[in-house]
Amino acid sequence: MTLSSIPSPSISSFSIGPFTIRFYALCILTGIALAVWIATRRWKRMGGSFDQVLDITLCSVPAGIIGARLYHIITTPERFFGPQGDWTEMFRIWNGGLGIWGGVLFGALAAWAWCRFKHYPMALLADAIAPALLVAQAVGRLGNWFNKELYGSATTSPWGLSVDDSGVLYHPTFLYELLWNLIGAALIVWIGNKALQRLAPGSLFTIYIMWYTAGRTWIEALRIDYAHQFLGVRINVWVSMGVFVLGAIAFIVLQRSNQSRAELQRRLVAVTSAEIQRQAEQATPRQSQTAAPSDASSEHLEAVEDEQTAERHAERRQHNA
Repeated sequence: MTLSSIPSPSISSFSIGPFTIRFYALCILTGIALAVWIATRRWKRMGGSFDQVLDITLCSVPAGIIGARLYHIITTPERFFGPQGDWTEMFRIWNGGLGIWGGVLFGALAAWAWCRFKHYPMALLADAIAPALLVAQAVGRLGNWFNKELYGSATTSPWGLSVDDSGVLYHPTFLYELLWNLIGAALIVWIGNKALQRLAPGSLFTIYIMWYTAGRTWIEALRIDYAHQFLGVRINVWVSMGVFVLGAIAFIVLQRSNQSRAELQRRLVAVTSAEIQRQAEQATPRQSQTAAPSDASSEHLEAVEDEQTAERHAERRQHNA
């Protein structure tokens, strides 16, 4: 018996004058904005600043979109090449077709390169963005709903997605992944609040990898859109299982590392304070340069240290309780 039928949107875009605004793009942009907001709050608690997150975003988001599109092109080449293909379709990303694996890989490489250039601790950044990525991916899945794509097989469960007038309902895989990602984001935040100081830097990001790939494995298996297979199993299922194993290995290896979270936070605070000082020197008139820069950086350092001390005290109280 069907208890709830999820209707598909009747439109996927709207126009403002000569411009066409697509809901798929709006969902992706909304997800990015939420991710930046979440990551900034977490990054600032570690000693960073909003400007740093913004710079990293401006590097990693374009790289991630390019990587996601390349992954889709490589795994479904017949859509773009050959007798039935249209190579110009490669540039129409609003029609869908962004592979998360290519997006994460290229985005992570861009973020790593920028962090290395600016001397930001990449492990801390990875922990800061872990829940933010899941929220962004959750919101982005709504774009598939507007495009009426990537749904699952027909279902007789108490819920289902209606995509046409046939009366047949399908597994709303976009909704499954949306809920799975939001639960994962909440779980990572909870683990961070309870045990962050006992986990090696970068551990929350490996938990993100394991959580997302575990969900993607069973959700991908429900989908009926065309995909290449190996031994009767969709390629993305194999990729998900392989990345899950790599995430688990990375988590174990990180726990055996000697990297100190406190030391990385001190390094980040020092780098951020130096950046604030340079910005103050550029903005302050020559006659007042001697006082204002040091005051700004000192205030940042004291504020971060106070917040980190309060977090450590709260964690000790929770542990003792």
